[in-house]
Amino acid sequence: MTVSLQNWPISAGARAPLVEQIVSHCIDQIRHQRWPSGAKLPSIRQLAAQYGISSFTVHNAYERLLAGGWLRSRPGAGYFVARDAQPGGASVEASAAASSLAAQVALMRQTLAHQEPGHLHVGRGTLPDSWLAEGELRRALRELARQGGSLTAYGTPQGYLPLRQQLSGRLAQWQIAASPAQILLTAGASQALDLVLRLMLKPGDAVLIDSPSFFNFHACLRLHGARLVSVPRTPHGPDLAALEAALAEHRPRLFLTNSVLHNPTGTSLTLPVAHRVLQLLAQYDCLAIEDDIYADFCESDSCRLAALDGLERVIYLGSFSKTLSANLRVGFVAASPSRIAALTDIKLITGMSTPQAIEQLVYRLLTGGQYRRHVDALRRRLSAARAFVLPRLAELNCTPWAEPQGGYLAWVALPDGVSADALAADAARHDIWLAPGRHFTLEDSADGHLRVNMAHALDERFWQFLAAELTSIQRP
Repeated sequence: MTVSLQNWPISAGARAPLVEQIVSHCIDQIRHQRWPSGAKLPSIRQLAAQYGISSFTVHNAYERLLAGGWLRSRPGAGYFVARDAQPGGASVEASAAASSLAAQVALMRQTLAHQEPGHLHVGRGTLPDSWLAEGELRRALRELARQGGSLTAYGTPQGYLPLRQQLSGRLAQWQIAASPAQILLTAGASQALDLVLRLMLKPGDAVLIDSPSFFNFHACLRLHGARLVSVPRTPHGPDLAALEAALAEHRPRLFLTNSVLHNPTGTSLTLPVAHRVLQLLAQYDCLAIEDDIYADFCESDSCRLAALDGLERVIYLGSFSKTLSANLRVGFVAASPSRIAALTDIKLITGMSTPQAIEQLVYRLLTGGQYRRHVDALRRRLSAARAFVLPRLAELNCTPWAEPQGGYLAWVALPDGVSADALAADAARHDIWLAPGRHFTLEDSADGHLRVNMAHALDERFWQFLAAELTSIQRP
């Protein structure tokens, strides 16, 4: 059976967003068995043309239905009603369409839902699994198991002390003075940010963020009821005139930023800009949250707000998810003693302690020499990836907004007239997953940009697709 294009309740004048209209209609038809298992849905282009809407709107709706288990896709064939979406079936995932937060995490769901072999994630925010130190992790786990010690007790409130001591020494290398008592271990930087926002924000408080910036910053801040205000990013840090204007107008509580290897641009804060940022924050009584999860990818001395401020007006976040494993989830907060005390209590209230065995594992890797060798190898590999990817992008008239100063992310401007949303929709049909610019800004001006993960852009399939697609779009 092929689902008819006729009589879909899609209207731009309706109160519900177009994506919600499509998703709701499809779920209703499947639940009531009007569309049987295996029925083929109209193609993205057909449905978009029939109702005068964008292909990306349809693609977004189909992606939510895929993530919720209502549809399945076959490369080159299209979208079909999934067998396990039938009433009484064996669906193993809750429907994303049932969540009011689905739009906030659409890109994250896409990344995590399409991890099958052969899928290419040029928009992903992590390194390829094969680049990470899985062998070293397994060896360290075996050693930890032989060592003995409790695997059943809670960890200590602030986290494993030897690891906090080791982190204190690492931060000192970046001129950040933080004693072990000023460090709280967390389940990754995401939990660290959540704890800080719980402590510092009330619903309705204004928070400044870079534009562009990491999409999950937006989602987390909205979850806490914050009022988001964007500040344009320059290759040297925030636009200082815009920052001062936003501080004066909105009197924000916080400024959330990446100083080093900013996501998605790969640029870093310069010293003159950092000094002025701290002056302005002090003048307008605003605190900074400095997310530094890409610190170990930086190949040169970098400027950090926390180093200049002494953790008085800056709360510093770090993590090992990007360099070691996204699965282990070990991160930390460094802040003033009073803030760490309060954050520790919030951590205990909301999630008890963090897994001490995993913290011991990270400590073992940091102190055994494996981590340093692993990071050195990653830097060399990433340098080669940038040298390969950036010239090939230039050949296709795709221009990085600024030269990345390290790491693996680039903020890439597409040729004039090319929509990142449309390109991503076409790429998905080839099992290539891109990160369109609109996910990284609050404004409607980023459809000509992509976040490119250069470590995932080494596959020739991406370049063949991109060259063919851009040629097709730009052909007179």
